[in-house]
Amino acid sequence: MNGKLLDTNAAIAVIEADAGMQAWLKRNSETFVPSVVIGELYFGAYKSSRVAFNAARIEEFSAGNTILPCDADTGKWYGQIKQELKLKGSPIPENDIWIAAVARQYDLTLVTRDDHFQRIPNFQTESW
Repeated sequence: MNGKLLDTNAAIAVIEADAGMQAWLKRNSETFVPSVVIGELYFGAYKSSRVAFNAARIEEFSAGNTILPCDADTGKWYGQIKQELKLKGSPIPENDIWIAAVARQYDLTLVTRDDHFQRIPNFQTESW
């Protein structure tokens, strides 16, 4: 599969119509979103003071993007990445391991501003 996978911070930039992200999107038309990112976005919405407003924005974002679910194959990649990080003594947040697993599963570059993804061996990221 060709294209890019959006991390949570990239998805937020899309939702907020960040100028840098808008320019990046014009250069990269094929983007995907892992279901874990949708969960993180909803967590942010539910803990906010504007739950309905933020949830509606996530629903609109979800409807306009291809959401990639986690499945048994994702679990295999998750286990491999988590073990690689454990051997290095360099953990990252649990949800980010799932996001990385989706990126590996579909051979996608992760679009993120989180540096900790660099701890994953042979893993491609880019910023916007």
